[in-house]
Amino acid sequence: MRILHVLDHSLPMHSGYTFRTRAILKAQEALGWEVRGITGLRHTATGPEVEQAEGLTFHRTCGEAGGPPGIREWAGIREWREVAALTEAICALAAQWRPDVLHAHSPALCGLAAVRAGKRLGIPVVYEIRAFWEDAAVGNGTGQEGSLKYRLTRALEDHVVARADRVVTICQGLRADLVARGVAAEKLTIMPNGVDLGLFGQPIARDPVLADELGLGSGPVIGFIGSFYDYEGLDDLVAAMPMLLERHADARLLLVGGGPMEQAIRAQVEASPAAHAICFTGRVPHGEVERFYALADIMAYPRKASRLTDLVTPLKPLEAMAQGKIVAASDVGGHRELMTDGVTGTLFTPDDPAACTAALADLLDRRQDWPAIRAAAREHVVNSHDWASNVQRYQPVYQSLLGPSLHGRIRAAA
Repeated sequence: MRILHVLDHSLPMHSGYTFRTRAILKAQEALGWEVRGITGLRHTATGPEVEQAEGLTFHRTCGEAGGPPGIREWAGIREWREVAALTEAICALAAQWRPDVLHAHSPALCGLAAVRAGKRLGIPVVYEIRAFWEDAAVGNGTGQEGSLKYRLTRALEDHVVARADRVVTICQGLRADLVARGVAAEKLTIMPNGVDLGLFGQPIARDPVLADELGLGSGPVIGFIGSFYDYEGLDDLVAAMPMLLERHADARLLLVGGGPMEQAIRAQVEASPAAHAICFTGRVPHGEVERFYALADIMAYPRKASRLTDLVTPLKPLEAMAQGKIVAASDVGGHRELMTDGVTGTLFTPDDPAACTAALADLLDRRQDWPAIRAAAREHVVNSHDWASNVQRYQPVYQSLLGPSLHGRIRAAA
């Protein structure tokens, strides 16, 4: 079976989006399926038109989405040009490689290109939603809920969902929202976020030299590794630190990553009485991430309450559980799908630095419970979020679209 994945961007660019894509494609290859990816014009890394990255093959859409002066800036013109270019690129590649299924991944621009190409080629389309991008835009500060752009993006999502043959979401929150919009439940499948235990399943030892270089001392370390977006709630975590030091004076906070809120968070830290206990590393190479996980005792994820955080499950808490870390996270819908409070981690009230402080301090007070929490969290990841097993959920989705006659016809054409 040949699956062509239609993507916004891919490796060698690094993001949560590309890491999920890598995990899916690697796991599908392990099942004996043939897979390739094709990216749209938003893949901005330079490289050849056909590129090998970590053993995977990616095809690039060439050109740009501009237009004549005075037209290219009109609302939506660029996006429609992107869709047109990606549609043509899919059709050109399909004529050569003959995929059995087009598997598009959000945003809806990728889905729309796949739907158009699939209709032209007679190839079934699976559309996978990782987040509603109108809500993601609100979360990262580039959009406003209820605005014209927000409503248009939502309408485009509905349009693609209606025309795709099957729809996959990464969590129950997204699925429930689509059902509430009138999408038939039998059209939807959940493919939860997962961890490649071959990469994250064997935690490495703490590096005391690195800890000394960062000034972490010998006390407990609270860690955050990820992107610095407003919805991640890092301002609440920084605000919690002075109160945490009152109960655990030797505690330290390690912040790894960067993003739009980095400068604001750095300014907040500089003005904080807990500044001496907070360490920034900036962004680190993905291959080095495990060294920084190894420095932390507790990983904190204080996401703010919003549609985005209630509907979408993040990847980082799962990685932390696989690394044997204690996880403390805000009590939003996306976290509740991943964790059981008091069993696999601790949940606390979102948007509340005092609640964050209490959760972290209480965990530090009862270290005798940590082995049981770590074991339960690890078991949860292995049983419910291991890509090696979860990827098999795609098989019935694909097979429902590739009946014997259709499968034979496509193979004969190849």
